[in-house]
Amino acid sequence: MGNTAGSVELSQVRDVKEGKISGPDSTLSQKQTTGPKIPMPPEEELEERFNAALNTMNLPPDKVKILSQYDSEKKWDLICDQERFQVRNPPCAYLEKLRGYLEHGGNSRKFRRRIQESTQVLRELEISLRTNHIGWAEEFLNEENQGLNVLVDYLSMAHSAATLDSESWDNSTPTSDKCRSLERSVEDLCKSGNNSPTNKGPNKGFTLRRGQRGSQIVCQKDDVHLCIMCLRAIMNYRSGFNQVMKHPSCVNEITLSLNNRNPRTKALVLELLAAVCLVRGGHDITLSAFNNFKEVCGEKSRFEKLMEYFHKEDENIDFMVACMQFINIVVHSVENLNFRVHLQYEFSHHGLDDYLERLKFTESDRLLVQIQAYLDNQFDVGALLEDAEAKNTLLEHMEELQEQNTQLSSRIQDTEKEAMDKVSELEKKLIQTTKEVELLKESLRESNSQVTLLQQQEQERAQHQSLEALTELEVRVQALVEQGLLRVGRCTSGQLDIQVVQQETQKGGPADEVDATPPAELVSLPEMVQPPPPPPPPPPQAAGVSSDCKQKKPIQTKYRMPLFNWQVLKSSQVAGTIFSELDDEHVLQELDMEAFEEQFKTKAQSAPVDLGTLKRKMTHKASNRKSILEPNRAKNLAITLRKEGVAASDICSAIETYNQEALSLDFLELLERFVPTEYEMRLIQNYEAAGRPLDELSEEERFMVRFSKIPQLPQRINILTFMGNFPQSIQLLQPQLNAIIAASMSIRSSSKLKKILEIILAFGNYMNSSKRGPAYGFRLQSLDLLLDTKSTDRRQTLLHFMANAIEQRYPELHNFYTELNFLDKAALVPVDSLQLDLRALERGMELMKTQFSTEEENLVLKKFLSDNSELLASLKTDSKTAQEVYESTVEYFGEDPKTTPPSMFFPVFLRFIKAYKLAEQENKQVEKQGLTSEGPSSPTKRSGNKVPVMARLPQMDLIAELKRRQVTSLVREEKDGAIEDIITDLRNQPYRRADGVRLSSKWKQGQKLQVSSDISL
Repeated sequence: MGNTAGSVELSQVRDVKEGKISGPDSTLSQKQTTGPKIPMPPEEELEERFNAALNTMNLPPDKVKILSQYDSEKKWDLICDQERFQVRNPPCAYLEKLRGYLEHGGNSRKFRRRIQESTQVLRELEISLRTNHIGWAEEFLNEENQGLNVLVDYLSMAHSAATLDSESWDNSTPTSDKCRSLERSVEDLCKSGNNSPTNKGPNKGFTLRRGQRGSQIVCQKDDVHLCIMCLRAIMNYRSGFNQVMKHPSCVNEITLSLNNRNPRTKALVLELLAAVCLVRGGHDITLSAFNNFKEVCGEKSRFEKLMEYFHKEDENIDFMVACMQFINIVVHSVENLNFRVHLQYEFSHHGLDDYLERLKFTESDRLLVQIQAYLDNQFDVGALLEDAEAKNTLLEHMEELQEQNTQLSSRIQDTEKEAMDKVSELEKKLIQTTKEVELLKESLRESNSQVTLLQQQEQERAQHQSLEALTELEVRVQALVEQGLLRVGRCTSGQLDIQVVQQETQKGGPADEVDATPPAELVSLPEMVQPPPPPPPPPPQAAGVSSDCKQKKPIQTKYRMPLFNWQVLKSSQVAGTIFSELDDEHVLQELDMEAFEEQFKTKAQSAPVDLGTLKRKMTHKASNRKSILEPNRAKNLAITLRKEGVAASDICSAIETYNQEALSLDFLELLERFVPTEYEMRLIQNYEAAGRPLDELSEEERFMVRFSKIPQLPQRINILTFMGNFPQSIQLLQPQLNAIIAASMSIRSSSKLKKILEIILAFGNYMNSSKRGPAYGFRLQSLDLLLDTKSTDRRQTLLHFMANAIEQRYPELHNFYTELNFLDKAALVPVDSLQLDLRALERGMELMKTQFSTEEENLVLKKFLSDNSELLASLKTDSKTAQEVYESTVEYFGEDPKTTPPSMFFPVFLRFIKAYKLAEQENKQVEKQGLTSEGPSSPTKRSGNKVPVMARLPQMDLIAELKRRQVTSLVREEKDGAIEDIITDLRNQPYRRADGVRLSSKWKQGQKLQVSSDISL
């Protein structure tokens, strides 16, 4: 009867619902048909009937999509199976029989025969609820059939009979207290069934006596187990689940089924209740059912009998696994931490902790997995209290550290400011000393040139005298020869031979003899003073190469290299810059450029307003008014005066006496807007000339009359504003000038940066010289391009390779950025606004001097000028020095200072430093990963690589743990198939909270255990 035959034919449909579809090409199971196959209808009718069959099967969208891809023959087979299956018994057939079992009692043979058929009816009903389409189940549960009420009533009778039988099995006759409690529970269930809104008619309930008459037979069957299976099938539908949750006694009856003697039934009940706990609102219903269980069964405390069964049924692993799973979920699926601790204490009060300690020696891996899941989720209040105390201590310590950090930061800022001021002062002294040295060198060069000139003049004079003496000597020798006293000739060797005639010598005397015997050197003197030959011509120079630059040759590489798109400097632009001092060819000889080639080779190989018109309009408008101020202007002036809260006479007196303490700077700046205009001055003069009283004017207009009487009013207000802003302006401008001076000199004087640029020039020439020719320098913006040039495998950039090469070959350069100071502060200096502020100070000081010339007896102006004139002059000198230092530094690096402000120049180095540090860190990470992948070669090396770090205390995880525990857990929504999905998931994986980070200290961490088999039901 029922679906006995249909169950064989619909094996395919069950496979579809159980998710065993492999695809449209899978072969349908061979089924035995009772008759010939019905011919296939046309295509349109086939699709229509197929869609109708899919709608009745209540399948998820993914499975509907798979079935829709079947061919026409398979679709027709599925339609035939579904239609054959649907013609079985309707729900009313099962319900009539169940109602008959409930309504008829007695010990007659006919009644006993009907009771024996109840088990078969329930089994077939369970199959129908599980395999039929959703329409069949909805018909079973509708208002007319009220199948849920019938099942609950029958379950109430069945498990009550099982309870009586169990008690009579343990004791020959039950105690009076147990009988009374049982009678009360059955009566309550009957009343709840009769009073339910869906239960209509007098035949829906049953009396206690009638239930007791049939209980002796029902208890011998599996009716309780089958009723639970039917309810489970109903709960798998969303509508059925909602009815079960809203039923006043359904979940209570399911929970009371734990008194059944069959361990399989207990396991089924606990598995179902665990799934209910994980559905929204199910946890409260489950706890309410156990409260009812406590009252019906006479428990002293909740979960007492459940723990009793857990202790006794130690031979049935399926029940113990289901029980442990239920305890884990009912305790730890609660979001309220206090309530979770309360539930955990309830089970600890029943001895769960001690029992779990004994169960750790069990041989069942499935049970161990569930126990470990419970312990992993366990909420250790004592540990949290310790963590809270440790947290408070840490927070206090953290506050102290933050306060110390704030103090240290303040001290560091002060020290840095002092250091920058000292560096700036020293740099200014150095610049001044350098200028003095340059002047001394210039004077020394002038002295040397004068000495050289005098030496040349002396040499020329000596040569002239020698020539004159030689000429005179020649004349005298010629005279002696003519007189016959000397005979001049040449010997065979070519030397000059002079002979003296004796007679003439005697006549001439010794003096003439001495004069007539000139040395040979004097005779040959005219030959010695011939001018030297001209020097040889210089060798020809290459076109476009400066005489100061060494000519470079293109570098021929082994492979084709990618181009480094830098901006190079011409040889004529290099003179006087840092690049004229670099030798990149020497760097190439020191570096391993073959490895560089291997890693970086290419793979491929509106109109203005008319003021006249505006004034005419204002005149025309004002001529019709009796007041001397426009309404809006008078209103704004009233607001300004009311804001300051000073009397008009006091304001005017403070302006006349230059009293800075009486008026605030903000008020002076606002008051500057209300200086009377020419038009207002004429109105005031006309008003006074007319002899009209001032009392007719408003308070603001009377103030304006008094205000206009102050001599040189605009100048006085400007002077007062200037005097008030002067100290703040000096404090603002001086650190900016110091930052530019200190940063410029630190960049220019850095020897390590100079070497870094030399290395970059070497790499760039190595890559580009064979194609674009050698470069003698490059623009600083080219530093940003070091990250754009990547290796052949795209894993590293040119900057990474250079950082690695510097670390290996030039380790003293890896911290080159320590020599570059105050770059961040100098990069923030707005030069244009700085110059504007400085010129504004100069104009303000000139205005004060002009005003002081007319008020020489004013002590306020005199004191201010005497105190601050030198300060402003010093600031102007520092501004000039900063400009000179910055321009010389920019030119030293081959840039144009006119087009390169500090906001562009210094950030280039900041970006390069940041990128270089990042490249160093990434290189170290890659090196560590390489060492990790290779593995430790020996225990000694492994211990040497470890860095001693403090073990992380458990208290450090407290804040993060509590935050994670505040996150709302994922609650299952009620939908079709939700219960089965939850039960399946719990069989495959035990329940663990997402925030369960604190593992139990009672169990040691071992290998992960896997669930080997499902719970048999």
